[in-house]
Amino acid sequence: MIPRYLVDFDLDQLPHVYTDVIVIGAGIAGLFTALKASETSKVLMITKKSLLDSNTRYAQGGIAAVISDEDAPEYHIQDTLIAGAGLCDKNAVDVLVHEGPDGVKELIRMGTQFDLENGEFALTKEGAHSQRRILHAHGDATGAEIVRALSEKTKQDPGITLWDDHFVIDLITEDGVCCGALVQKPDGSKVFVHGKATILCSGGAGQLFRYTTNPDIATGDGIAIAYRAGADIRDMEFIQFHPTALCYPGAPRFLISEAVRGEGAVLRNIHGERFMERYHEQMELAPRDVVARAIVQEMEDTKSTFVYIDFTHETEEIVKHRFPTIYEECLKYGLDLASDWIPVAPAAHYIMGGVRTDLYGETSVKRLFACGEVSSTGVHGANRLASNSLSEAIVFGRRIVERINGLDPLSTVPSVRETGHRKEGSIQPVIEKRLKLQKVMLRYAGLVRNAKGLAKGYEELRRQLPIYETGLSKREEYEFANLLTCSLLTTEAALRRTESRGGHSREDYPQKNDDIWQKHTLFNRETGITEEMIHHA
Repeated sequence: MIPRYLVDFDLDQLPHVYTDVIVIGAGIAGLFTALKASETSKVLMITKKSLLDSNTRYAQGGIAAVISDEDAPEYHIQDTLIAGAGLCDKNAVDVLVHEGPDGVKELIRMGTQFDLENGEFALTKEGAHSQRRILHAHGDATGAEIVRALSEKTKQDPGITLWDDHFVIDLITEDGVCCGALVQKPDGSKVFVHGKATILCSGGAGQLFRYTTNPDIATGDGIAIAYRAGADIRDMEFIQFHPTALCYPGAPRFLISEAVRGEGAVLRNIHGERFMERYHEQMELAPRDVVARAIVQEMEDTKSTFVYIDFTHETEEIVKHRFPTIYEECLKYGLDLASDWIPVAPAAHYIMGGVRTDLYGETSVKRLFACGEVSSTGVHGANRLASNSLSEAIVFGRRIVERINGLDPLSTVPSVRETGHRKEGSIQPVIEKRLKLQKVMLRYAGLVRNAKGLAKGYEELRRQLPIYETGLSKREEYEFANLLTCSLLTTEAALRRTESRGGHSREDYPQKNDDIWQKHTLFNRETGITEEMIHHA
């Protein structure tokens, strides 16, 4: 059993820090929400590394919003619902699409500079979008530009206090209400941060897998701490593998953006054959899950560890202008995007599930909110539409602040103690445990799954449960405990869902089964695993 708290503590013995709003995490969700909240409240922003470390920084493609006269909200809604494979909450998609354009305008007001062409926004198209509606910055460095603009603004904001290198161990709750967080400072001491609202903006969980486009910090902390605090966790089986991450000795799994295929790049197997026409009529621009599984199938058929992406039909000038970051990154490894076929393979990229929220970002625990990849708002369903994630963070960030502005301060200070008499003594080096977990997940809960493998993976992961009884004290130990929680939820949900849909694919149940499975998987620490019917508007 996963315990309520990871460590022993007594709040009465710890220093207390008071603020109005606690923001955990520093990607686009954290930065944007902190800036909005600071207009009316005192904000404390806690990040486990620094302002510039987040998944957002690596987002290349851009941000989806209906801006062009040729586009319409109805098209964006339809594209999102089709990608989500029957599991989107239509109300949430409605909110995203209709409030997205205003969110983009707000980003521009906050200093984000999107690319222009002849004085208009340069819009591109990505997989499964029917229209050009992706705004981008510096060609393919959209996330980095947004983080640059927002973090500069955050540093100058007198209403925001920043704590870098601090780790949130757990959320403190009393009678189903979140009152703040237990935080470990860089020197190892602990402090209780008390606030009227706590917002999780802690990002995704790509580190569940051996190969991921996510940075090292994406360890699912927010999902795990929310689960321990009693929040509902939804749809953990749906994990998006990006079809095209650089696969080259010595190189990280760097993202070769979907926009490269949007601009006409084709996929070839190691024999040089273009293969996507055998899998889907939209070819290279089919939904991500389709493309990723097609690549895996080709790799198996050709006994190879990669396929190629071929963008050599474009001039060097266009390639450098449109994808400068990708071009530069490939060059570091002696690969020229303009003249070479680039070796790629799928890598874990985005988790569609997360902490379940309402349309104002509030979780099932009062005063606890979730925004960005950590959340499950209902927008993404079983498979996220490209470039909807950045817009989601902004749209729901604004709504969270609206809801928070109506909250009264907490009247009492909780007095919580946790004494689990945990065993002292070091655990096997965490780095080994983490690698083993990642290999188990890749092997049994990766792109293609089956009952036998998932059951075996689940049992192997369960053997690590005794870690919760030991005295954890370091950041990497907490991260491993959080990864273990997320991996158990993911494998259990995947085992239970006997169908294939979106980012969840079962060899033993290759078809989608709407009669039984058009519903969400829901985890709660108190009530266990249940199912939730789809909310149709």
